[in-house]
Order: sequence, then C-alpha cells, then structure tokens
Amino acid sequence: MSSLETTGGDLPLHFHCPEATGMISHSATSERIGPRVDSVLYWVAFFKSIFSTVMGIQAFDSRLRCLERAAFLILVVLGTSAAQECRSPEGFPGQCILLRNCNNLLTLIKKKPLLDADRSLLQRSQCGWSFEANHPLVCCAEALEAAPVRVGAGLLPAPGQCGIQTSDRIFGGVNTRIDEFPWIALLKYAKPNNVFGFHCGGVLINDRYVLTASHCVNGKDIPVTWNLAEVRLGEWDTSTVEDCEGMGDDVDCSPPPIDVPIEQKIPHPEYVPTSNEQYNDIALLRLQNVVAYSDFVKPICLPTHADLKTRDYVGFRMQVAGWGRTATARFSNVKQKVAVDGVGLNTCNEVYQKEQVQLQPSQLCAGGEAGKDSCQGDSGGPLTGIHTAGGLQYWYLIGLVSFGPSPCGQAGWPGVYTKVDRYVDWITNTIVV
Repeated sequence: MSSLETTGGDLPLHFHCPEATGMISHSATSERIGPRVDSVLYWVAFFKSIFSTVMGIQAFDSRLRCLERAAFLILVVLGTSAAQECRSPEGFPGQCILLRNCNNLLTLIKKKPLLDADRSLLQRSQCGWSFEANHPLVCCAEALEAAPVRVGAGLLPAPGQCGIQTSDRIFGGVNTRIDEFPWIALLKYAKPNNVFGFHCGGVLINDRYVLTASHCVNGKDIPVTWNLAEVRLGEWDTSTVEDCEGMGDDVDCSPPPIDVPIEQKIPHPEYVPTSNEQYNDIALLRLQNVVAYSDFVKPICLPTHADLKTRDYVGFRMQVAGWGRTATARFSNVKQKVAVDGVGLNTCNEVYQKEQVQLQPSQLCAGGEAGKDSCQGDSGGPLTGIHTAGGLQYWYLIGLVSFGPSPCGQAGWPGVYTKVDRYVDWITNTIVV
C-alpha cells in the first residue's frame, strides 16, 4: 500500500492509493497543478498504450483509475524539477531527461512495429515528469556511453539498441544458428545477361548504412561489367527461399531476406585500389530505403566506447562470420563462423614482409590457424567481439575482412582486417539522415 502526501498552497493534502505502491512524491502548488492535469493524463494514456502488453492492461487500468480519482496528484507523483542522475535499464549511468531529448528512446518509440522488447525498455526507462515541459522523463544514457565523436554520431544506435542477438548465445561448430549475427549483409552484384551474384559481405551499422571493404566497391579485381546493386539482409541459407532450422515443435524460421537497392557508394577517399597494402580498405553503402529491424536484421555497434579505441586485440578472441565469398571464390550456402585470436602487428608484419607488404596501425591481424581465418568470412565482412559495460553485454565491430594469404587459411599467415576504431570519425562525419 502507498500513501501519497504533498501540499497544495497552504493546505496539506493526503491521498490513499493502494495501486500506486512504489511511486515517489514531490511538493507542488495548486497554481502549478491545475493547468497541467489534462496534459499528464494524456501522457498516462499514451504510456498505457505503449506498456499494456508488458504490464498487463488490467493492472495498468487499476493504477490509472486510482490516479484519475485525484488527477492533480499525478503531477505530484510523477513530478521532478531538475535532471538527476539515474541508471538505465541496461545498467548504464545516465541523466533523467525529457523523452524528446533522448534520441535513442525517441527513435525507438517511433518504430513500426514496436516490439515487445522495445515496450519493455521504454517502460523501464521512465523516471519522472517535467512540470515545465509537460513531458515525460526517461533515464537516458546515450550521451555517457560513447567517447566523443563528431557529426553523425546521433544517427548511430547506442549499446542496447545495437549488437544484440535474439538470445545472444554463442554455439560451437561451423554453421551459425539462424538468428546469429543478424547484422551481416551480402553484397549483390549485377552482371551481364541479367545474372546476379554475391561476392562480398558487409555489416549493418544503422537503418540506412552498411559498412564494407572499399575493395568490394572499387577494387581492382572487380570486373568493369559488374555493378554493385543491392544489399541482402536477413539471410542465412542462400539456397532456400524460407530459412528454417530445428525439427518437430522446435522449428525456428525467419522471414525471407530483403534485398535493398544501394543509393550511394562511398569508398574511403584515401583508398588506393592498386596498393598491395590496401590501406583505408573501408567503404559506406547508403541504402535507398530505411531498413526495418527484426530478430534477423539488426545493427552492430561501432567501437565508440573509450575502452574500445585503445585496444590492440593481441590474443583477444573474436568472431568472423559469413558465407566465405570473395571476388573469385564461393564457400558455403549457410552462414559460417569461426573464432580467431588477434595477432600483434609486429608479428604480422614479419610474415607479410615476405610479400613486400608493410602493415600499419589502421590494420589488424587475426587468425593464422590452418583451415580457419577469413575462409569462413566474406571480403568486406565483419570481425566482431563482445564488450561488457555497466552490466550490458553487446557485440561490436572490430574489423572488416581486407585480405590474406591465397589460398586462405594457411598456418602461420593471419588474415588482415581494416581496424574500424580508426575510422569512427570518418564514418560519423560521412553518414547523413
């Protein structure tokens, strides 16, 4: 049970509301309360529509009726006067601010359709009400979790909205599960005689952009008769129209993959296609349409957290996933994965100097075990790892498959990846709404 007490002018008021257990009270005056009741009731009804599937409509209606019997006390119950520190549902420290000023949650609330997980996050993010703005307050951690980055950073999803798999599970074996690595993309090339083919990979970073290797966009090995036309998302088995795994009552199926036309190809301006070293082997693909997220199509997080911008990844366990597709080879119809460990740049240079290749800090080496490495990935596909911060565990992008020994997977020859943390500023300065 809960007893809510406040003051209205000089008159102490007391209201007994069993359904409001756990709510806090602040002081307010009758002059401030009167004009704002209708607005608050509107927002209560609004959040009722958002949260009904999570809380249960009956429980919410009971609480709402109780509040409606003393409408001015809604302002007292939900009132707050200034931004306060809070902890987000994911465990991050944040500020209790206006919903309209929290880009991540505001974007989330506009999603169509709004998933149950989204509703739950919105419900758990509420932290009060602003008298001055007549607007709900939410615990917003987005400004605190990423190292300062420049233009465009607000277009990138924050941890909790990116890098999350449906069950976030890691299985052994070569084949991925149907819902693993939902950020991986396939690049679709149009060839002469109305023929299409997948010859590179990429990774979804928000609802409008895919990252890939620049050599997949304007590389010297791409025939001039090929046109990079579309990005495929939500794929698992390229040989089937509908992907399913499991047996009997335990069957998990995904919707058909989506092919999204490419509106703009943006190779890094300092990439040199004919270079042996393949510095700056990174490119952005702007999609023609906004992508709707699902359990099988989700963005990866970029390494914007300060801790992730200083790692050398030596000995760090990472995952490469894809279909093993390059400009000249085809590996598998089913999405593959392999675990690889980071290799120091000096050690890697000792190997590649045999081929007159000098690597630099914007590149990363991993693997080198016989039969593994980026054989299981795609040119331009992602090298990923798991990061834990504030109680939240999420996947983030470490590298993009650039080049390696031929044939791939030779013992003692690590694969070379573009180190994405060196390009976060370029990415955020380039992407637009």
